[in-house]
Amino acid sequence: MKRMGSLYSKLSLILLGIFGLVGAVFVVSVTLTADLYQKEVNQKLNSDLAENIAAEYDLLENGTVNQEVLKNLFHNLMVINPSIELYLLDREGAILAYSAPPGVVKQERVDIQKVEQWLVNRPASPYLGDDPRHPGGEKPFSAARISGAGNSEGYLYVILGGERFDHVSQRIAGSYILQLGIWWGAVGLLFGLAAGLILFSLVTRRLKRLTSSVSQYRYGLPPPAVPLPRPGAVADEIDRLSAAFRQMAERIGTQVAELEKSHAQKRELVANVSHDLRTPLATLQSFIESILLKGDALDPENRRNYLQNALRHCGKLNRLVSQLFELAKLDSGEIKPDPEPINLGELVHDIVQEYGMKHSEPRFEIKIAPGAEISLVNADPGMIERVLENLLDNAIRHTGKEGSVSLGLSRINGSLLVEVTDTGRGIPPEDLPHVFDRYFQSNGTAQPDDKGSGLGLSIARRILELHGSAIQVRSTINQGTTFTFSLPVQEPAFSSRK
Repeated sequence: MKRMGSLYSKLSLILLGIFGLVGAVFVVSVTLTADLYQKEVNQKLNSDLAENIAAEYDLLENGTVNQEVLKNLFHNLMVINPSIELYLLDREGAILAYSAPPGVVKQERVDIQKVEQWLVNRPASPYLGDDPRHPGGEKPFSAARISGAGNSEGYLYVILGGERFDHVSQRIAGSYILQLGIWWGAVGLLFGLAAGLILFSLVTRRLKRLTSSVSQYRYGLPPPAVPLPRPGAVADEIDRLSAAFRQMAERIGTQVAELEKSHAQKRELVANVSHDLRTPLATLQSFIESILLKGDALDPENRRNYLQNALRHCGKLNRLVSQLFELAKLDSGEIKPDPEPINLGELVHDIVQEYGMKHSEPRFEIKIAPGAEISLVNADPGMIERVLENLLDNAIRHTGKEGSVSLGLSRINGSLLVEVTDTGRGIPPEDLPHVFDRYFQSNGTAQPDDKGSGLGLSIARRILELHGSAIQVRSTINQGTTFTFSLPVQEPAFSSRK
């Protein structure tokens, strides 16, 4: 049994109410229409009845009712057609005599103007006149003048359809055709109701399946497949809702998978940070403890070596923490680029010169294509310098003492392409998709005594993303690696003097 709160139950009740209202309106309209039709037909068929009676019988003589003739007339009419009622009126409409039983006539007068209107114009049927039995009531009638000695002495007023047709129930009970019409109408309404309920069930079936899918998805269960409309079929609101739900479920599933991946990366990040911090901290602690334990027993040279190693690990810790804070600020949007026109060629020369002074090996080379040396890009100078430094640090760590690092600039289709290339050991193909991941370090590519933190390339990629650019990498084992990115060239605005 369906719950009353379901959409199908509500639609069924609404449909039942509508069909009940339509059925009531149908019965009332059929009854009223049949009543009016009966009155119209009765009046048209008997429009000359009063004239024929008046012409056949002398009902008034010198203004006096001919009782004998009237009694005979009343008797004949009750035998032939008991549904009519005869009223004899004077010239002002007062009732002189009638064919009804004594005491049933409540009015003493009939509106003579309606009678005259009928006699003169014969209005379209049904034309109703006063019903003497029911004050305020009206019925179809037929009327005729009763004349004597050339003058009108009164009127014969005939009610067509007497007391027995006053009630609707009597009309229905007395009419086989009317009963048949009502029964057929009721059967049609019931059939329409049943068909409507079946159609509602078919329409809401898809909605129930969708509701079941949403409910299962709500409680973490895998939702059943929601059918999509057939190709070429016109999609209705339920089809569009089903498609929207499927897209939403797929999108949520993707987002959940990304969140799970992000949580896994965070756990890995914490583990890597803990490991990277633990190693230099432990080394630093061991050097400091050695200095404290040995004290004056250490000669100045060993003491200096201990202190230099401790200082080197302090610097490594400082770089790691700085990179962590820098990457966190970049991800949170706390740091945003402050772009300005910069000459990337001059910036490259300055950075390479600085690195050449700090690193005697490997060799550095700058390759600037014609036209690139004067090209300007709209970027944040500090951030782009940070990207170049991270790429150069990465190249130096992965290049042997006999190798070289080159930095090239070239203009391609309105963009300035930057390439940082080393002649190191290269990156295995399976590691290439992960080189920009945080804390990722390809095995066996860096120098044993100079492994990085695994954050430099992640920072470089994030900075370039904030500039609307992307970074790519290509590498060949034992030949080297190349990192490339591009920035749009900003053409200088020239002004002319007069």
